[in-house]
Amino acid sequence: MPRQFRPLGRRVLWIAGLAMILGAVVALVARALTALIGLVTNLAFHGRWSTDFSSPADNHLGLWVIGVPVLGGLIVGAMARWGSRAIRGHGIPEAMEQVLLNESRIPARMTWLKPVSSAIAIGTGGPFGAEGPIIATGGALGSLVGQYLHVTADERKTLLAAGAAAGMAAVFSAPISSVLLAIELLLFERRARSLIPVALAAVIGTGVRYVLEGNAPMFPMSEIATPSLTSLLAYMVMGLLAGVASVGITRLTYAIEDGFEKLPIHWMWWPAIGGVVVGIVGYVMPATLGVGYSNIAAVVAGQIGLGSMLALCLLKLLSWSVALGSGTSGGTLAPLFTIGGALGGVFGIACVMWLPWLQVDPRVAALVCMAAIFAGASRAFLTSVVFAFETTQQPHGLLPLLGACAMAYLVSGLMMRNTIMTEKIARRGVRVPAEYSADYLERISVGEACSRKVISLRATQRLAAVRRWLEADSAVARHQGFPVLGDAAQLLGVVTRRDLLATGLADDVTVADLLRRPPLVVREDHSLRDAADHMVEADVGRLVVVGGEGGQQVVGIITRGDLLAAHARRLREAHQASRYRSHKGKI
Repeated sequence: MPRQFRPLGRRVLWIAGLAMILGAVVALVARALTALIGLVTNLAFHGRWSTDFSSPADNHLGLWVIGVPVLGGLIVGAMARWGSRAIRGHGIPEAMEQVLLNESRIPARMTWLKPVSSAIAIGTGGPFGAEGPIIATGGALGSLVGQYLHVTADERKTLLAAGAAAGMAAVFSAPISSVLLAIELLLFERRARSLIPVALAAVIGTGVRYVLEGNAPMFPMSEIATPSLTSLLAYMVMGLLAGVASVGITRLTYAIEDGFEKLPIHWMWWPAIGGVVVGIVGYVMPATLGVGYSNIAAVVAGQIGLGSMLALCLLKLLSWSVALGSGTSGGTLAPLFTIGGALGGVFGIACVMWLPWLQVDPRVAALVCMAAIFAGASRAFLTSVVFAFETTQQPHGLLPLLGACAMAYLVSGLMMRNTIMTEKIARRGVRVPAEYSADYLERISVGEACSRKVISLRATQRLAAVRRWLEADSAVARHQGFPVLGDAAQLLGVVTRRDLLATGLADDVTVADLLRRPPLVVREDHSLRDAADHMVEADVGRLVVVGGEGGQQVVGIITRGDLLAAHARRLREAHQASRYRSHKGKI
């Protein structure tokens, strides 16, 4: 009998324990990376030796500030050329590719190359957040642990996702959205055996952050009021506009990347060219330099005016899109939150000035657009909603967030095939799952799909008689496999039509002599997924279905063709829905 899969086994205890240890380690790595970014920032912009997390915007370099991102780009380009080209970009697409194509195996050198290169890029003014490199580094550490311990590919994927979730949780103190990010962008599933270790890693990562940095929200806001119906509708419209903007941002980013691909110089120099734009924009508006977490906090707190927010939105977009398109090492989360928050703040102030009856709060507008931009660009819908709540701890913001992110998700799905996370690897031919649904074969029992009219042979039958029966070509003799029963009607095995017609066999050979293995069976109450897995493992095309008292009575046969035929109902339902939509469209 094939084993029926249980939701959990004892093995998950081992993986969960590893995930918890990994969560603590990744949280410490996150703290170390933050300190390294602070060190590079202080050296590059302030000329002092300190690991305090300072802002490049406070520099007094004048025009010399343009050269700092260029120098950082040169160093990152050299590290990419002679270290690993995989450090280029924001890391999540590369992790997704390893999960989908390489059994979640990330090279060991990425555990130090990615954080160091990112610290240099961000510390020298790169307009990225620290969370992207930490997520990538945490995932690489999880993969490395899985490779050294020789766990299964699924368990290694779980450890990779656990490390990534712990990294995000340690940066933002957002454990729930970190788990959701792992589900929506890395695990491509929601099963207990992977969800529990990832959740525990995120809890430990957040707990370590509490010890090291306290438990204050990442982007503190004063209490917001319960939204009215008119304001809810306004926030949903803003989410729709943010969804359109997210599509434009994604296309702009990849258009810039395509533009760099056409340059007649080696890609190693591209980050330095992008650094020129970053430096010029940083000279015009210093707030665009570096991680910009303080910008997000100021926007959602309502501390920035209309003109400043509009400038921050446009100039941060220019700086970040060029830098990311140039192939330097950085992330997407914080820049998208900054751009979306500033855009929402502009919408909110405009509503207060010209449409006061909508009762829009500019702070809430900034919050919902911050999340909606990310929801539209990445389609990590639930992650976006919960992240904005966890980082501000404003429960009255949940309803506007849900409506705005749903609208952004809707618009993005209608206008754009791939996302900012998947476009790069999709161009390389990687198929990324876009939707998660219950396994159709898991929903159907073997008893529903099997063939009940079973033609059996007796073990004592001579081959000559069986061949004459086959050559008579009656309808019942056209099957490709036949169960073989003993004297007491017990199942002994299965013979195929090919076995019976094979040349070189004497006529007095019995059917029992042709049996090669014990019978492979499946019970009526097993699912078609169990049957399919059993067929693959045993390399057979059919299984005998047994039932009755004690599970010894032959009741049918299930074949590969039956498994395919089981999808007929699903396809009919899809075709009916398609015809219904076409019919409604003509009315």
